[in-house]
Amino acid sequence: MDPQVSLLLQCPPGGLSQEQVWVELSPAHDRRPLPGGDKAITAIWETRRQAQPWLFDAPKFRLQSATLAPSGSSGTQLLLCLGLTSYRDFLGTNWASSAAWLRQQGIADWGDKQAYLADPLGVGAALATSDNFLVFLRRSLRVAEAPGLVDVPGGHPEPQTLCPGGRPQHKDLPGELVVRELFSSILQEICDEVNLPLSTLSQPLLLGIACNETSAGRASAEFYVQCSLTSEQVKEHYLHGGPEAHESTGIIFVETQNLPILQETEMWAELCPSAKGAILLYNRVWGSPPESP
Repeated sequence: MDPQVSLLLQCPPGGLSQEQVWVELSPAHDRRPLPGGDKAITAIWETRRQAQPWLFDAPKFRLQSATLAPSGSSGTQLLLCLGLTSYRDFLGTNWASSAAWLRQQGIADWGDKQAYLADPLGVGAALATSDNFLVFLRRSLRVAEAPGLVDVPGGHPEPQTLCPGGRPQHKDLPGELVVRELFSSILQEICDEVNLPLSTLSQPLLLGIACNETSAGRASAEFYVQCSLTSEQVKEHYLHGGPEAHESTGIIFVETQNLPILQETEMWAELCPSAKGAILLYNRVWGSPPESP
């Protein structure tokens, strides 16, 4: 396994549909206040904003745990225990120079190395074209995370989407709506980053959850999405630019038959940890045929 990424959860072969995922959203799943208070987070945020004034804070979902369980007719269900956090807290914990110490302290104080970390849940997509290529994007040098590296389309599910006009509170976000946002957000990210029509995309299937060890174990839900367009058609759409075209500078295609050996190529070193997680899960969950009933 690549030291930049670990796998928190691997779904059964073929992945999980939206109907097989449940969410428990509770303040009990928020991060713990930092030892000595959260002033350090404010100081880090102010410093980063001075250097990168285009950064903005926004609410995010925090992953506390993920548990697979057998469930009658649906075969398998996944329970995600989520809290609320923010991008500001992410920069002040997972990305702070004290992140390793916070993980150690989390074990000592709570028996949980992630207890003090924001851990905003990301989403990423193994996006396949109709002619059997997977889609990657070269990240812009201006993005806050992994500038210049190669990534899969992705981003974050947004609590604000479910609570427009106000700051989201746990009580305002029913679990079924959070699940819907989790699955719809990856489609929206593909539409915005690759400039593809929503009508060309299949319903996402969850492959699993990967953790970025370069940002203290921050988790990302990785999906499989099939596109009805060829790689050449996808490229044409991308070159016309979409709402988030500024986040990338180029599009790259890799044949799906080459994904099992991608880790042995020079391209692997150029991949973001989140993209590495998506490929590892794709090879394990989608690359293998689903088990017979």
